[in-house]
Amino acid sequence: MRATVKDVAARAGVSPKTVSNVVNGLVPVSSATRAKVEAALAELDYVPNLSARGLRNGRTGLIGLALPDLGTPYSAELAHHVVEAAHALGWAVQIEETGKDPQREFELVSRARANMVDGLILNPVALNESAIRTGGSLPPMVLLGEVSQQSVDQVAVDNIAAAREMTRALARHGRRRIAVLGANGTRGSATALVRTQGYREAMAELGLPTGPELEIVCDAWSPAGSAAALRSYLAAGHPLPEAIFCFTDSLAIGALSVLHAAGHRVPEDVIVAGFDDIADGQFAVPALTTVAVDKAAMAQTAVRLLTERMADPGRSPVHVQMPHRLIERDSTGLR
Repeated sequence: MRATVKDVAARAGVSPKTVSNVVNGLVPVSSATRAKVEAALAELDYVPNLSARGLRNGRTGLIGLALPDLGTPYSAELAHHVVEAAHALGWAVQIEETGKDPQREFELVSRARANMVDGLILNPVALNESAIRTGGSLPPMVLLGEVSQQSVDQVAVDNIAAAREMTRALARHGRRRIAVLGANGTRGSATALVRTQGYREAMAELGLPTGPELEIVCDAWSPAGSAAALRSYLAAGHPLPEAIFCFTDSLAIGALSVLHAAGHRVPEDVIVAGFDDIADGQFAVPALTTVAVDKAAMAQTAVRLLTERMADPGRSPVHVQMPHRLIERDSTGLR
């Protein structure tokens, strides 16, 4: 017969409530007690009855993860880490793509309100179009990314500081005409906005020239979108920048392709950097200099905050800023 919570409790020498706390992940349990319970769970091959648990506590055992574009390597890596972190706490994950469409965000928030999922981790693109902009009664939710708000818990990176640091790094070897690739056109991306701000601040500090001619617009943040944008930029007669700071590694990979096809050498003629430290970036030719964030730690933090929010819906919103670091590789010749 299928093992019960009482069977696990008896094997571990703890109360059924303690077993439930370990399985559900909603109440902290000491590491020693958790180890005993997890050993008993494994020995008895215990499988939680999610349907019964949902009837008892009003929960589904399911959380939602909504990202703008599941086709990007960054989203794939982040989703992997969220699933791992959630499963470690006993949650299943329903993954959705918003397609940068605010209406899809509204539908996901409504689904969470209707208790079809217990909570939602959401990565909106722009606040003025986001489902959270209206405030009011929101389900347990954690935001990822750069959209500035005070309504719900959030996990983010200081993109302004990171962009400043990368711009300074690109200027270290006397590069003056530093361009960015990924600037806002019609998209209105919060990420593009703050990374552009950090770039401009650094250029001003360094006394280097800026202007629209050095901010290459690209709304499609993919290698194909980047390649098309840079190809058009060069075809319009703009001189080759001395450095290109791409707002994602995927954009940088597209830029490398165009530069190679045009006969421009990286890093000799132009240096290139990205952002996000996707796994593919270190295998680009040349390997990409980038801004790295610990995606596993970001995912674990988001899942922990969502779990805590579900346990205490009335607490004040918590904002966690994740650390970042520059990784210098061959694409900038700074290694």
